[in-house]
Amino acid sequence: MSNVVIGWAKRTPIGKVGGTLKSYRPEKMAAALICHMQEETGITGEKIQEVILGNVVGPGGNIARLSALSAGLPYSVPGMTIDRQCGSGLAAIEMAFERAYVNKKALFLCGGTESVSQAPWKMEKPLRPTRETPVLFERARFSPDEIGDPEMGEAAENVARTYQVSREIQDEFAYKSQQKAVQAQKEGKFEEEIVPLGQINEDECPRENTSMRKLKRMPAVFQKNGTVTAGNACPINDGAALAVVTNQKQANYLGLDTRFSIVDSCTVGVDPNLLGIGPVPAVRALLERNNLHISDIEIMEFNEAFASQVVASIQEMGISWDRINLGGGAIALGHPYGASGAVLIVRLLKEMERANAKFGIATLGIGGGMGTAMLVEQQK
Repeated sequence: MSNVVIGWAKRTPIGKVGGTLKSYRPEKMAAALICHMQEETGITGEKIQEVILGNVVGPGGNIARLSALSAGLPYSVPGMTIDRQCGSGLAAIEMAFERAYVNKKALFLCGGTESVSQAPWKMEKPLRPTRETPVLFERARFSPDEIGDPEMGEAAENVARTYQVSREIQDEFAYKSQQKAVQAQKEGKFEEEIVPLGQINEDECPRENTSMRKLKRMPAVFQKNGTVTAGNACPINDGAALAVVTNQKQANYLGLDTRFSIVDSCTVGVDPNLLGIGPVPAVRALLERNNLHISDIEIMEFNEAFASQVVASIQEMGISWDRINLGGGAIALGHPYGASGAVLIVRLLKEMERANAKFGIATLGIGGGMGTAMLVEQQK
């Protein structure tokens, strides 16, 4: 068990793009979490070393610094914004972990925030601006053409084909994710981890009326005879999540929760055409260097960008479905890009608390061909 702990972690509700959170700018969502954290813990701005946030499709600038100022933190508190695509929120927590390990008195606010609803439109600059009409900038580049730079959905199809993940099993996984999320929402399990934004206090995406029959009727989206559909892939979302990371001694002094320590984290590269399989080598490396086996991991929070990727990865890892995403995953709850890694940590801590689990892992596949994972231990 390391001496760096997650002393507090919560998230906002997750909204559909253009949905309940469309009027909330990314820094306002993060600021709401910062303010709520201060109210709950009594931590003053002078105690905060830095705010580190992931953000992917925001307006640019430095969302972390903007969030800190929006929350009323002192001018002396700096901010750093990280873009590691879907892994940005987890990368922010990883950076805080590494720095808190060295600086024993430092306390970091870290996580991610994303408003896809308010993502700016971008135009490609023509080579001859006075003679050519600019066109919409379609998307960022993640890999050179000679290697392959597939759309995320095409990469999910590649994984399904390479690892022989059928349409039926993808739909089944998606259905179970919806069922688990709907049940958890009904039982009020998300209430402990959600900080309301105004009157909005629950996730918008879980669909109670989902059925296997409906999922089977959905057409493939990315390839003519493909298996990836809107039903077995995640929606596009808005949301934020925040964690307090500090040394255990400092956490004790400030009266924070000291049960959950960050043991280690790992990020690896894989073939960009099979980016969804990235969690497999990341988790394996994490386990190997900490002398653990997959059977030691009681709970895993796995980003459900696409069912094909999750199913392929957990098959390769040899972990059973009943230890994955106990309250549903991104297929049901949503995927607010830069915040998703931090959302996984919030969810992981709550599920570990309920199950009294010793070890848990949060993991994601990342655009450009990467996988990232973080190992958390609960002191019993």
